[in-house]
Amino acid sequence: MIIFPAIDIKGGSCVRLYQGEFSTASKVAENPLETALQFQEAGASWLHMVDLDGAKEGAPRNAAIFQEIAAKTALKVEIGGGIRSLDTIEKYLSWGISRVILGSAAVRNPNLVQEAVRKYGGKVAVGIDAKHGLVRVEGWLETSGAHYLDLAKAMEQAGVETIIYTDISKDGTLSGPNLEELSDINQAVSCKIVASGGISCLDDIKALKKLELYGAICGKSLYHGTLDLKEALATAGGE
Repeated sequence: MIIFPAIDIKGGSCVRLYQGEFSTASKVAENPLETALQFQEAGASWLHMVDLDGAKEGAPRNAAIFQEIAAKTALKVEIGGGIRSLDTIEKYLSWGISRVILGSAAVRNPNLVQEAVRKYGGKVAVGIDAKHGLVRVEGWLETSGAHYLDLAKAMEQAGVETIIYTDISKDGTLSGPNLEELSDINQAVSCKIVASGGISCLDDIKALKKLELYGAICGKSLYHGTLDLKEALATAGGE
């Protein structure tokens, strides 16, 4: 299982939110590049990044930071937030970003997902973010009405290889991941599933590995010291 340390960017700074609420944003690190290099030094091979301003506004807002990290680290970077067009996907990939994540577009514009997957294959992932089983979009500010398993099956049909599943009610809470929903989505589709939201400690990593998930995104737990990245990587046994 791959461990993805996370860096969320808002206004150029590394922040964490609580249950996706923008009003709860708190700064967790001074410098995005230095933080990425620290994760690399600890042994990470992947980095999960989110453009929070982009997610809210529907267009990239912190792109220069992602470009710099892709250029100045050896990390494989995946980026989500505000990606709504093939042009944006192409720009990110041309900078050396390893994978782009489509979130709201998966609901609002499924044709874009199909086009992107046809053109870029596994370099395109889909983020499914849900609360009480219902998918939210536009930076988690709007409920779509779609059920997360129905959307996952539609994305599988579209050829999507990787799905990042976030239980919004768990995100930033350090209360443990939603193992039941993660198990359900992993069994419902053949896509590679990445767990996001609530991961707090090594026991959570062990529980997710037991579900045979593809990956786990760790954010607040790393910044608050409840999870050691080196230990998480060793336990997960992935890249």
